[in-house]
Amino acid sequence: MSARCRKCLFGFATLACLVALAAPASARDRALLVGVGNYQNLSPKFTLNGPKNDLVAMQTLLVDKLGFDASSIRVLKDEQATRAEILSSMNTWLVDETEPGDRVYIYFSGHGLQVKDADGDEEDGLDEALAPFDIAEGETDWQGVILDDDIDQVLERLDGRAVTMVIDACHSGTISRSLSDDIATGIEGARFLPRPNAKPVEQTLTRGLRIDLAVVDKPTLVETGVTAWSAAAPYQVAWDDVRLPVKDRHGVFTSAFVAGQMSNAADANGNGLTSNAELLEYVKAQSSAYCASQDKCGNLDPQLEAKAQTLGDSVVVPEKHEAGVDGQARYQKSEGQETDHPAYQDANAVDSVSDIIGKTETGDVEVSIDRPMTMKAGEAFKLTVASENGGNLLLFDINSQGKTTQIFPNEFARKITPLAPGVPLTLPDEYYGFDFEAAGEGESAFVAFVVDDAVDLSEVAPRTRGLKIELDARRTLSDVVARLQKTSSDDLDTRGIRWSVGTLRYRVE
Repeated sequence: MSARCRKCLFGFATLACLVALAAPASARDRALLVGVGNYQNLSPKFTLNGPKNDLVAMQTLLVDKLGFDASSIRVLKDEQATRAEILSSMNTWLVDETEPGDRVYIYFSGHGLQVKDADGDEEDGLDEALAPFDIAEGETDWQGVILDDDIDQVLERLDGRAVTMVIDACHSGTISRSLSDDIATGIEGARFLPRPNAKPVEQTLTRGLRIDLAVVDKPTLVETGVTAWSAAAPYQVAWDDVRLPVKDRHGVFTSAFVAGQMSNAADANGNGLTSNAELLEYVKAQSSAYCASQDKCGNLDPQLEAKAQTLGDSVVVPEKHEAGVDGQARYQKSEGQETDHPAYQDANAVDSVSDIIGKTETGDVEVSIDRPMTMKAGEAFKLTVASENGGNLLLFDINSQGKTTQIFPNEFARKITPLAPGVPLTLPDEYYGFDFEAAGEGESAFVAFVVDDAVDLSEVAPRTRGLKIELDARRTLSDVVARLQKTSSDDLDTRGIRWSVGTLRYRVE
């Protein structure tokens, strides 16, 4: 069995920034693609078959969909990808040849690893690292690696650029219990190098471990607008597609990541715009489907670390983005961007809801009202939510002006208890002392999130603001979804948070 292990974009996980968008290529756009499948000093059991094909796929994506000129892309493959050459290219090709506002794209496909932290900046005592072609095994640790600290220094020098960084490698210090014995001795195709003399994981010592390096180690880069894509959550194993002949293999993540941008496959709501959230849900679904076909795959949850407000933004500029219907454009440029390569969002605030959520509704959560879907202003109504799975409820009302009200949780409800499976909750109940009234004019939508896991949502949906404050709909929903995209670490087998969503559109005349 061929495995590729990757962790949520290692300790500098918050690494990269906005997915580059198709736009007229700037003379100063730069991309660096690194792929290492054959290593100078490693045993043949650590040879990877996928990186060479991943590089070709990424080149095609950059040129055909993201608007990069072929001359602006530098590719380092196998023996070209030494530590010295990778770092030199990052500093000269990417930093020295670009200016603030330019696009920079960094991609790595190969082995990842962890080494002992030398400067004390890591919570877990280990530095995450990439394995260049000339990595070598020392007596107690790997030598000649590219540390997360090395790349942090490059990213600091890239301040102001529109940087995209995608890491298709594993940096998990501890692997899934079911694979720990195999990982310690090496698995063919696994994109993770165990530390020299590594021993299998002791389940009793690791159960309950809750370290998310993407959050703990380097939070400041996300706060400043940096976004990172990675193939799996911490402590997960990701895979080459072993269903293919060896010469045709590629990363399950890279394949889905490229396919979701090359076509409309990830455009879940069919509005002609593939958003960051939709792409994430697409690569998650593809990864999950692959794992379901394999015996030892376990969980596989690709990760996106980004400013929450970018979730509804396009990953690729939609076709006819300047066209309008009856004088009204379907898309608008996203706000707050500092580059010359804008992202777009659905101009209709209600339509943009599904772009921000990304996830396709499955019918697990049903929202209904006791009135027709078209109501008159001032008409009283009650709202009912039912879910097949129990969990905590977040309920919002979004209007066509892009404003939202948090309906639940709120201070007026006597009890804030989780939904029971299959048991409807009607709002307002007899304890409220008032009714909901339809207000405004135009199309609106109710959005109900039901979160199965015990996740603290008080920061993104505090009870104190329920029913009392008018909020920005895009930002509010983005904050909620960004929180739900984090991983849940009940034990060593990390997985994504379990949540479902249901929406109901209605109109006020």
